[in-house]
Amino acid sequence: MPLFFLLSLCTGLLSSYIYRRCNDEVGQLAGVIAAISLIISLVLAPWEIQLLLLLIVLLITPKLLWKNNDNFRQDSSGQ
Repeated sequence: MPLFFLLSLCTGLLSSYIYRRCNDEVGQLAGVIAAISLIISLVLAPWEIQLLLLLIVLLITPKLLWKNNDNFRQDSSGQ
């Protein structure tokens, strides 16, 4: 299994760390680089990892939507 996607993943993680620490234009540029490199690492990842991430997203999304829906109902009933 080729692990070339780890190179762009590590670059994205390092860039996101710089984005969190800097407040100027360098931080914004690092944020853009982080987003692009994380997308590239997802595209280059083997299909097993992509399938695992898809399953995680499919399992977590209904829980988050349900939690968000409860918060929305509480906010709207308080008015």
